[in-house]
Amino acid sequence: MGRYVARRLLQMIPVFIGTTLLIFLVMYALPGDPVRALWGDKPPDPSQIEKIRHDLGLDQPILKQYWDYLIGLFQGDFGTQIASGRPVADILTDAFPVTIRLTLIAFTLTIVIGIPLGVLAGMRLGKITDNVILILTLLLISVPVFVMGFLAQAFLGFELGWIEPTVQDSLAFDQLMLPGIVLGALSLAYVTRLTRTSIAENRRADYVRTAVAKGLPRRRVVGRHLLRNSLIPVVTFLGYDLGSLMAGAIVTEGIFNVKGVGGAIYEAILRREGTTIVGLVTVMVLIYLLANLIVDLLYAVLDPRIRYA
Repeated sequence: MGRYVARRLLQMIPVFIGTTLLIFLVMYALPGDPVRALWGDKPPDPSQIEKIRHDLGLDQPILKQYWDYLIGLFQGDFGTQIASGRPVADILTDAFPVTIRLTLIAFTLTIVIGIPLGVLAGMRLGKITDNVILILTLLLISVPVFVMGFLAQAFLGFELGWIEPTVQDSLAFDQLMLPGIVLGALSLAYVTRLTRTSIAENRRADYVRTAVAKGLPRRRVVGRHLLRNSLIPVVTFLGYDLGSLMAGAIVTEGIFNVKGVGGAIYEAILRREGTTIVGLVTVMVLIYLLANLIVDLLYAVLDPRIRYA
């Protein structure tokens, strides 16, 4: 197991470098000059522009800028925002706790509701319960997140007055509940349908028939034998979905005025703040890689036949 983990950690290095380098090159290729944009419509002073670019290292070749970024990254320095002169690490400290709260609400909703609904549909395959769940999940998949967010905001906020249309305190869990539900609705639908398919397929497996023939209680057959093996593809999806939820929170945060990663990325794109965008994406990449490693290790827990030498 230790050798496997070490090998996976080594494999993460080229993925990390390739992803962050790609973002660097994309930001370098975008038109416009973030330093010149500091003057707005006023005519800039060329000498001041060159001085700022030199102080920030923007006059260096792109690969040299990337190398300096990596060196600073290992020292905890994510760079400095051009417009405000604020360290990017401070922006990360303010934005990520909000998005993590929002993502945890959506992820918990996906697991607590999506998996039981999938098990219920898979155990009642072809019956009215299964058909109702399929229709509801298909509806959630068909409606885009931004449409669902605006509908929830207009109906529950403006029409019924049950909630505040926009979030006033981005750190309050109660105010993040509705944005979290909207964010997790699509993932919930996918997890439900994936669990249903896996349960329906494994119900015909030999080990399930053997457990039933031995006279084991239905709860034990489903919980210990059927569900554990059926969760392997679901866990794979959830590991990928954890990072997708954080990235997808950009739209949800914009609708409900949540001050998280989404707002920071949106403002950074408008100002062409490449350092800020790369810093935010770097943390997301690390979350993706860590989630995939945890998923691979969970395989051995769910299926005893899987062992890592």
